[in-house]
Amino acid sequence: MTVLIIEDEKALAQELEIFLTNYNYICDVCFNGASASEKIAVNLYDFILIDLGLPDYDGLDLLREVKKMDSEAACIILTARAEITDRIKGLDLGADDYLPKPFSLLELQSRMQAIIRRKFGVKNNIIELAGFVIDLTNRTISYHDSVVNTITKKEFDLIAYLILHKNRTLTRMQLSEHIWGSVVNNDYDSNYIDAHIKNIRKKLNAFAPPDWLETVRGLGYKIKINA
Repeated sequence: MTVLIIEDEKALAQELEIFLTNYNYICDVCFNGASASEKIAVNLYDFILIDLGLPDYDGLDLLREVKKMDSEAACIILTARAEITDRIKGLDLGADDYLPKPFSLLELQSRMQAIIRRKFGVKNNIIELAGFVIDLTNRTISYHDSVVNTITKKEFDLIAYLILHKNRTLTRMQLSEHIWGSVVNNDYDSNYIDAHIKNIRKKLNAFAPPDWLETVRGLGYKIKINA
């Protein structure tokens, strides 16, 4: 999933980027509010991490801007401020969580996972679909006792993102922006997504037909999961 890190402490920002990239997040980093504002105006993010103590912006003002420009993004406030009023204001403005500095990177990742579960209604990280078992934590797919070991990282990213948006059609543009990050260039070719889906189906068909991976003609793709 895509993350915008807004943090003026460059060492901390880079540490966050390395850590989250290792957990398969796609990260953009901004060291001030002005550059963050530009990013928010043109890109959609799944998470935005906002430092309240920016050199050129009040973090709460930037949070207001985030909610106006990209209301679907989950926002986590990172703050060294001790005042409880700042934290309450942030939550009242729509922040999903906050972490006082210094904080554990593992705790941040855990809170992000909790937000994902709440936002998308995923009760656990193991999904069973017609004999296939998809482990979102360990990033594996198996069919009964056989592991599908030919699925690439990007192919798994596509499957996982469609699972999070279960029973909802995602366009090729939405999939591209969230899996590859940033706004797609004007020379974007929708066949790129089609080729990945075709490869996924071919690899899964070696075990059983993945009828739960559906093409919605003229729109995009979805994964159908019965409640």
